[in-house]
Amino acid sequence: MAKRAEQVDETRQRIVEAAVEVHGTVGPAAASISAIAERAGVTRLTVYRHFPDDTALFAACSAHWMSGRTPPDPAAWAAIADPGKRLRTGLTDLYRFYRDGEAMLTNIYRDKASLPAAHRAGLDTRDDAFREVLLAPFGVRAARRHLLRAVLGHAASFWTWRSLCVDHGLSNPQAVNAMAALVLTHAARDPRTVQVAGPYNRATSGESSQGL
Repeated sequence: MAKRAEQVDETRQRIVEAAVEVHGTVGPAAASISAIAERAGVTRLTVYRHFPDDTALFAACSAHWMSGRTPPDPAAWAAIADPGKRLRTGLTDLYRFYRDGEAMLTNIYRDKASLPAAHRAGLDTRDDAFREVLLAPFGVRAARRHLLRAVLGHAASFWTWRSLCVDHGLSNPQAVNAMAALVLTHAARDPRTVQVAGPYNRATSGESSQGL
């Protein structure tokens, strides 16, 4: 029985690894059970025995992929009171994660509409939380908060990073500088937050311009 249990675990692991490979190449939308089964060297029925639905399979696939990466740490960003420093720390952390997982994340975000509903909602909730942690220390007026939230959402977006760094060849520090300048410029237009531009100023922050 112990050997049988070990074989079951090994089969399950092969299926999960095959799903990760297929999702990372063709993407979730085109990742058929037949393709995953073929990659794992099992039958479709075997896949369904281990994972009765797409939600269960995607959850195992996602957990396995994430186990090999260091996710963003918004709790560490939240410990930074200064809005400019929190912004740069958060974007640096996010862009590092995006670059590390660029191939898979491109497929996941591209095929988001085809993800199981729970995982699609979880992805949206996570991305919204990243934006809100970055927004929190900015004391902007209510009339401008909607605008700043939108600009921060753009800066924190995977697609923004991909456009800047993959499509246009910027380094991560260059992209962080560009997006920090955009956000802080909009924040500084509110009279109560005019001082927020200070942390971005090269003379006061000690940050390298990285060619910008």
